[in-house]
Amino acid sequence: MSAVRLEIDSGVAVLTLNRPEHRNAFTKDMGLALGEYYASLNADESVRAIVLTGTPPAFCAGADLSTGERTFQAPADSGFSAAPVQPAAFELSKPVIAALNGHAVGIGLTLALQADLRIAADDAAYAIPQVRFGVVPDAVSHWTVPHLAGMAAAAEMMLTGRRYSGAELVRLGLASRSVPADQVLPTALELAHDIATYTAPLSVALCKRLLWDTASLGLDPAQVAARETDLHHRVMGTPDAAEGVRAFLERRPPRWSARMTEEE
Repeated sequence: MSAVRLEIDSGVAVLTLNRPEHRNAFTKDMGLALGEYYASLNADESVRAIVLTGTPPAFCAGADLSTGERTFQAPADSGFSAAPVQPAAFELSKPVIAALNGHAVGIGLTLALQADLRIAADDAAYAIPQVRFGVVPDAVSHWTVPHLAGMAAAAEMMLTGRRYSGAELVRLGLASRSVPADQVLPTALELAHDIATYTAPLSVALCKRLLWDTASLGLDPAQVAARETDLHHRVMGTPDAAEGVRAFLERRPPRWSARMTEEE
């Protein structure tokens, strides 16, 4: 059984963490598979959005603790990285939506925080408890959590390792919505299909890149305004800019022509 399962429908790819007997606990093989899928889906022009979820009842219970106290022993692999999924979701040109349909703990949550949007489950538990296991948070979470929730909220979450509810994630800005568990994936799919149907792929890619660059590069308002102006020069006057207005006036889904390879 594959540790990550892929399904594609109408421009939306669904990646499912698939170790239900272990509550989808994270392994090295799972990380490698997820990174390979991210890279291939990002290069697939027919894929417009990616949804990341887990086989019920959990999203991801965190690191696989089946080796007991040896779980966090010193790595023998010289290529060890605390960011085990490459490329990261925020590096893709396609929107990534994490459908947190159950508990997301440790790397299960820190990987989800690399996505662009998160839908949480009302009654699930969410935590970054690595400091309670004698290690430190991973997957670039020392950047993503302060970026999304601010320094004070990040410090409480990461220094205490305590559990949060779906509603708390929304309050902190770490999730877009919190819904009943059985509605998490349908809600994420609805968002993904809306993106796939109505948004221009190049426009979304450029917008996503600027959103994340603003955080990672610390751009000030003047720098953001300059980047936005550059991006407008790139897209205004293109066939897609005309098609977007035409489709709106004709009350129909747009037919986009720009390809992401043109951006590369």
